[in-house]
Amino acid sequence: MISEQEILNASILIVDDKAANVQLLAQMLRDVGYQCIASTMDPYAVCDLHRDNRYDLILLDLRMPGMDGYQVMDGLKEIEIDSYVPALVITAHPSHKLRALASGAKDFISKPFDLMEAKTRIHNMLEVRLLYRKTEDSNKVLESFALHDALTALANRRLLMDRLSLAIAYVHRNKGLMAVMYLDLDGFKEVNDTLGHDAGDTLLKMVADRMVAAVRQEDTVARLGGDEFVIVLWELSHADGVAKLAAKVIQAMSQPYSIQGRNVSVTASAGVSIYPAHGEDAKTLMKSADTALYEAKHTCKNNYRIAAHPESPSNY
Repeated sequence: MISEQEILNASILIVDDKAANVQLLAQMLRDVGYQCIASTMDPYAVCDLHRDNRYDLILLDLRMPGMDGYQVMDGLKEIEIDSYVPALVITAHPSHKLRALASGAKDFISKPFDLMEAKTRIHNMLEVRLLYRKTEDSNKVLESFALHDALTALANRRLLMDRLSLAIAYVHRNKGLMAVMYLDLDGFKEVNDTLGHDAGDTLLKMVADRMVAAVRQEDTVARLGGDEFVIVLWELSHADGVAKLAAKVIQAMSQPYSIQGRNVSVTASAGVSIYPAHGEDAKTLMKSADTALYEAKHTCKNNYRIAAHPESPSNY
């Protein structure tokens, strides 16, 4: 729900070429208790003002010299990517109402003003607009939760597989290389057992930050759950670079962490698969990297292993 105070704090722009109308509307709004009121008598300035301030409501006169209200709304549509133009038009011509609504206006006020009607229409439109924004924001949060890990804010499995598929399609089209790095921490269970799960969560967030800092901006870092992470390395110039990057990530993750006033040390192991040598689809590349990780953890730990070619034994 939208509170009365939220409505009164909404930002409103009055657009009218006649100073008397601007003053009348501004005074009416102030008398009701609206706090954020701006105005302009220049229709050419409206779009720039809205781009800078994102008004919750624009009280827009339809008949103005040089640029009428319909042209202003056309400009506002280019700014509002969701096509919601927060315009409440003002007109003395009843025949213009339907055209105004068809042009994107959400409601209208007739001249001469009936102050009670104007107050009610403004209040109702603001309530709808603010509710729309709140719903939109909630949907964005839900969408973010659907695609990102709640603890670390890294990509989750769903977003990882989307990004991996895109990376594969890109390098396939350009006859290039890309890689998947599957990692987990050595000794993470001991941290949880000795310091508790809060410390374990803190460690995972710090690990995530270090991984993001160690790779390129175009690469995708994801958390699958627990202490398992995957990095999708987009287009690579040569396969040798994968080994250097794997070593860099492991070294960054293995530096001591300060948690609850204590230095905590963990190491990391990684398995790496390279497209197209170890697979040409997301599922195969993930499986190859996971197998290489298993081999790394059961041989030396704190190191990486490159996946084996189908016809050869695994190697570093």
